[in-house]
Amino acid sequence: MADRRRINGPGGITVAPVYEADEFVVSTRTRAPNGIRAQSPFSPHMVLSTHVKYAPFATRQRRGYLRDSTERDLSTHLEAALRGALIADRWPKSGVDVVVTIIEGDQARQVAVEQGSEEWDMMNVLSGCITVAAAALADAGIDCVDTVSGGVAALVSGADNDEPIMVLDPVPSEHSQILAACCVAYLPSRDEITNLWLKGSLPSSDASLHRDLVARAVHASKGANLAVAASLKESVIVG
Repeated sequence: MADRRRINGPGGITVAPVYEADEFVVSTRTRAPNGIRAQSPFSPHMVLSTHVKYAPFATRQRRGYLRDSTERDLSTHLEAALRGALIADRWPKSGVDVVVTIIEGDQARQVAVEQGSEEWDMMNVLSGCITVAAAALADAGIDCVDTVSGGVAALVSGADNDEPIMVLDPVPSEHSQILAACCVAYLPSRDEITNLWLKGSLPSSDASLHRDLVARAVHASKGANLAVAASLKESVIVG
């Protein structure tokens, strides 16, 4: 027999919350190591699967339940970043599923959408996904050569037609023009880059700008790695 008890709603009106501070909330779920299907061919290495998805309520513009091209691109970059850190030989015929759900998007991202600079904001999103996914793998006990972390640097136009300057973790809404941006996935102990995403156009007169932009992105990733390492050490002590 169906339960027909009435569930009363709130007494007043309900409105969507508006936060004064910009926040970026990400949830990561890792299933590993889990056996792959019996119908799948034998693999001497661990099979990595990544899935990045915005929650429908994460941004002001409601997202669909199916992944769009942007989310699929983020998943591809995340897989490349994590694959370079995993020791896949230790888990034959096994799989690891990394699911990253963006619960609350940055409030400034809506401004970036309105200004047409959303493509630059995706760099920061990818950097956050790489960092939290690496922390989830370490917490799950998956063997890795190092804890990979993401970092972003951008070359923006200077004020009053001055020389362009480089900034770390750029916010597109705070700059009039972004000339180029770089997102890296970096292994600090091995001094290696597992994924590099460079976007934009740099002046051809200065060939060192490419190296400087990548170096600044690596510097940003080192700061993120320190925060992840401190959090993992705290979880070990508490646990």
